[in-house]
Amino acid sequence: MTSVTTSVVKKAPFPEVGWAPRASATWLVIVVCSALGLVMAAMTALNLALPYIAADIQTTSSQLTWLVDAYTVALAALLLPAGAIGDRRGRRGVMIVGLALFAVGSLVAVVLDGPWELIASRALCGVAAALIMPATLSLLTSHIPADRRHMAVAIWAAVAGASGLAGFFLSGLLLEFFDWQSILLVLGGFAALLTFLAMTIGTSRDEHPGRFDVVGSLLAPAGVALFVVGLLEAPGHGWDSVLVIGCLVGGVLLGVVFVIAELRSSNPLLDMRLFVNRAFSAGFLCVVLQFFASLGIFFVLLQQLQLSIGMSALMAATAMLPIVAVLMVMSPVSAWLAVRVNLRYVLVLGNALTGLGMVLMGVIDYSTYLGVLPMTMVVAFGQGFATAPPTTAIMSNTPAESQGVGSAVNDTGRELGAAIGIAVAGSVVASGYAHHLAPLLDQLASVPGGDDIAAPVSRTLAEALVVADKIGPMNPVLAESIRVQATAAFDSAVASACLVMGIVVLVGAVVLAIVSPRRIGGSSDPIEPEPDSEPDVASSDGETADLIPRGR
Repeated sequence: MTSVTTSVVKKAPFPEVGWAPRASATWLVIVVCSALGLVMAAMTALNLALPYIAADIQTTSSQLTWLVDAYTVALAALLLPAGAIGDRRGRRGVMIVGLALFAVGSLVAVVLDGPWELIASRALCGVAAALIMPATLSLLTSHIPADRRHMAVAIWAAVAGASGLAGFFLSGLLLEFFDWQSILLVLGGFAALLTFLAMTIGTSRDEHPGRFDVVGSLLAPAGVALFVVGLLEAPGHGWDSVLVIGCLVGGVLLGVVFVIAELRSSNPLLDMRLFVNRAFSAGFLCVVLQFFASLGIFFVLLQQLQLSIGMSALMAATAMLPIVAVLMVMSPVSAWLAVRVNLRYVLVLGNALTGLGMVLMGVIDYSTYLGVLPMTMVVAFGQGFATAPPTTAIMSNTPAESQGVGSAVNDTGRELGAAIGIAVAGSVVASGYAHHLAPLLDQLASVPGGDDIAAPVSRTLAEALVVADKIGPMNPVLAESIRVQATAAFDSAVASACLVMGIVVLVGAVVLAIVSPRRIGGSSDPIEPEPDSEPDVASSDGETADLIPRGR
């Protein structure tokens, strides 16, 4: 039986008849994908600048960690309530508020000289990003007609996948010529420009919103924030730390309470019955796996390119551009294949290639960029196949009036996957580095003053190389021994991390082969082309009703 769900769409200030003409739709895609790119690039843009920030404003290691994590935690925690607010108050308006807040948070940070003030500004940008990100995808799915929607979602997914790497490239390029504040100036200026450009597109919202779920809107951020903090603190404190265990267990318990509360609510923030739909659930799992893989692998690979292979920050960021190119080309292709051919095959192939490339990075020795490039390209093709289809599956199986929440579910999967990937990669590298470094530490114990040298050498490869440079003029033999053994220990640890993450993704591919349906719509039958949606019907108040048939 087919039901019809009505969602109000406020039209953009350019001529339209029925569905938006192609020029208008193209402009919509450009604006919302630019806003998405801003959010994703800001997530990684400061990573390469951390050494410069530490030297400039004298931050501790913990403060540097939170300078990056404050943005991620705020973004991940607030996605679901922010998506629900957009559904009720208008998605364009919420995105504009988010862009304005982002501009303020970034530009104010330029004049701050205290680490905690800078961390607070990054948290404000994370709150702003949570308002922006769900609105971008829900605006696309609300405005773009069915026959072109999968391509728009594919572009959105490609931008989401590539923008994180673009953030590295942006910061590397700016740091080559300017100081670290230039990164914040560019991000803030671009957000200010997008604030005005967003006023030229249409909006959409739920015509008859139910009561706002206050309980769910408190439980969801608290649970997600606790869980993500636990994951992000694990590499530094250890998985057996009371803080880490408490955060992870507390986050899971709050998640269980959230699910129970949502199942009992008459107007839930997130209708948990959506996960009964196989395509929706498979899409969510695939999003988590793909961002687990991409953020985890690039977290260790970028360090390896700089510390072990010897690239500059700009060179390391530039080395990632072939991966960006593959993602941008493959995402539309994979979206077409998933819609027109078979969703299951595309999801499984994408994750199998991703996992295979990571396993190969774990078992094949390499010491140059050209040595690792073929394996990263296998990962890139896997990411390209499995980036757009899961987002299409999630949004195609979300009711029209809840597109903001559906987008938030998709985005939450990305943030959780990224946090888990970084935590797992960081934890495996830290423990592996310490394990493989044991012979060098034993050697240093027999050297006069070796205990003072051993402490920084045992923490990170970056500190070990600094120590080697300092003692090189006095003891070149020991300095070279530190360089060689510490680099070998780090490379071995990176290989272990790649192997572990690759196996996880391959297991995920097997699970997807079992749970994924053949159709985007969740059926096991081959998908047929979607019929055109009903034409827009002008309402009495001058707005336009977007009648989108939804199969049940």
